Amino acid sequence: MENTIIQLFPEKQRGFWRQTASFQKDIQEIRLRAGRPIVIYMAGREMFLDRNGYFVDSSSRAVCMLSEELEGLLGHICHYSLYAFEDELRQGFITVKGGHRVGVAGQAVLENDGRIRTIKNISFMNIRISHEVKGAADGVLPRLYGTGGLKSTLILSPPGCGKTTLLRDLIRQVSDGNEYGPGMTVGVVDERSELAGSYCGIPQNDLGIRTDVLDACPKAAGMLLLLRSMSPQVIAIDELGSREELEQLKSAAACGCRILATAHGESPEDLERRFGVDRRGWEQLFDLTVLLRKENGRCVVRQYLEGNKSYTSVDRRDA
Repeated sequence: MENTIIQLFPEKQRGFWRQTASFQKDIQEIRLRAGRPIVIYMAGREMFLDRNGYFVDSSSRAVCMLSEELEGLLGHICHYSLYAFEDELRQGFITVKGGHRVGVAGQAVLENDGRIRTIKNISFMNIRISHEVKGAADGVLPRLYGTGGLKSTLILSPPGCGKTTLLRDLIRQVSDGNEYGPGMTVGVVDERSELAGSYCGIPQNDLGIRTDVLDACPKAAGMLLLLRSMSPQVIAIDELGSREELEQLKSAAACGCRILATAHGESPEDLERRFGVDRRGWEQLFDLTVLLRKENGRCVVRQYLEGNKSYTSVDRRDA
């Protein structure tokens, strides 16, 4: 696997970060705050770095990130042209090579109408390391196919239970084709660049050979665009969050598209309250709902809901 973490840092910082970068497959996040200890989230643990770049388990032994180091890192990530990345900074994150996402916070600069124009004096960064888990969907894939082919499916879970990782692998396997069904054309609206991890328009994650990606586009507008221009058989979105997005999913379904989507929640009742749509309305759009949870630090399927039927999962694959 190519080490894409070390490439994030300017040349003069790479010696310090070399040990951290060697654990790329285990790291979830690198949190950097000006004047505060560097925090690494790795394999479910919180770690710190000492002045030599080695892992320590106590903040009292940790080295602090300097403001000038953050400034140099941001400049390197933006190719020393913050203006060219103004659109990304406005959204609060930059997607970099390897599909990693760098979240930023600092001082917001507002337009006259109150919208964010950009963020300056950036003093906080969160590097979220992209991890493809090929095979993450193996355990649920058989449930997604029936006599009518692929079922429109909603993945529902609280934050941090692996729904994006699961959706990403489902898209890949549906696109490439698998033992349960032939490959299908998938249209992905990747509003926050988390599914494909696109860098300069090129997906850094493998979403399959028949997948078309619309990156950094609002989901509702993106679904309409893909339906008009790319003729997808399947529409996939991550984190359904508004009534407008729900209406566009209904339009896609009315055009004959299958739907793959995720949403935050612990039960369909959470969505009923948020969107004002009863369970029957959800069942008209989604053939199958997959409920996720965390169990002993692992992401697992808790339950499948299909019409009036429910299945308790025995699958224990990481999602």
